Amino acid sequence: MEAIISANDNTTPPLTYRDAGVNIDAGDALVGEISGDAKRTRRAGADAALGGFGALFDLKAAGYHDPILVAATDGVGTKLELAQAMNNHRGLGIDLVAMCANDVLAQGALPLFFLDYFATGRLEPDTAKTVVAGIADGCVEAGCALIGGETAEMPGVYPDGAYDLAGFCVGALERGQMIDPARTAAGDVAIAIASHGVHANGFSLVRKVIERSGLALQDPAPFDDQQSLGDSLLTPTAIYAKAVSAVIDALGDVTQIHGLAHITGGGLIENPPRAYRDDLALELDLTTWALPPVFEWLKSAGGIEAPEMARVFNCGIGMLLYVSPDHAQATIDAIASTGHQAWQAGGLTARHTDAVCLNGLDGWNKA
Repeated sequence: MEAIISANDNTTPPLTYRDAGVNIDAGDALVGEISGDAKRTRRAGADAALGGFGALFDLKAAGYHDPILVAATDGVGTKLELAQAMNNHRGLGIDLVAMCANDVLAQGALPLFFLDYFATGRLEPDTAKTVVAGIADGCVEAGCALIGGETAEMPGVYPDGAYDLAGFCVGALERGQMIDPARTAAGDVAIAIASHGVHANGFSLVRKVIERSGLALQDPAPFDDQQSLGDSLLTPTAIYAKAVSAVIDALGDVTQIHGLAHITGGGLIENPPRAYRDDLALELDLTTWALPPVFEWLKSAGGIEAPEMARVFNCGIGMLLYVSPDHAQATIDAIASTGHQAWQAGGLTARHTDAVCLNGLDGWNKA
């Protein structure tokens, strides 16, 4: 014990947490600066106050009587690399909410509250504030409250200037009101809701395509002369809460939506079957929409074959709803009323071979 004490003599300056690379004062200041963004997400059941050890949500105040909670967590993948290279961070906050909230919607639950995790090597307050402002933007669009989060400064784990994100969304529905794929049946139609671009999946392949193309992120986008390539690819993920809510209202009961698939990683091959019975297949008619220009460019510049495009990317469809044919037009009209584009993209049939049949793929191969 004496040796330890004598080693810490007056000639050795005392260590602080800041010497180790962690700035507590900056973290405390950030909490105060983002409180305004949290407050603008206020909704019934949450007061959007930050700073406690745990965040509270009152389900009764939100209007629920016998609720089932639905939770989802996700990140934004390697889209982070593009955002950091472009110094364009706000859209990532929207992406983070969208990836989680859209998954909650797939069960028929409406998003209620959201928490975020922001990890970095060295806290850059302006970047963190911008990301949180984007998270608040997404929460407002999804109708959920930003009720808490964690900012972790971890020098040595992340390089200076780099960060990672994770999000956590909880929604609720009344018991017996869940979207259940068991209700799907042969003859149901598939209603597509348009995506807003690449969303937040497949960016490891996107980055390979950029590398092969020889273009810089700051160059004009070959498919959008109004934006740089980097900014165009960073278009935030669409949030479908208002669209799904409008469909529920139009059909009178959430169970009239027989299945709902959020088209994320796995594209149009792996995601659609998650929302219908194992003995059914989706006949997806690729001629019912044009492959959006960003995907045409990725396909051409990367030399990506059409089946791989469908397996990796959303290719223009962000969500699929399976409903009975007599509800098809009402579903399309309800979605359109919220500003989203929707169309009938196919239907469910008895499964004989593949879970998803891509009809019209030859047209994509020739594009």
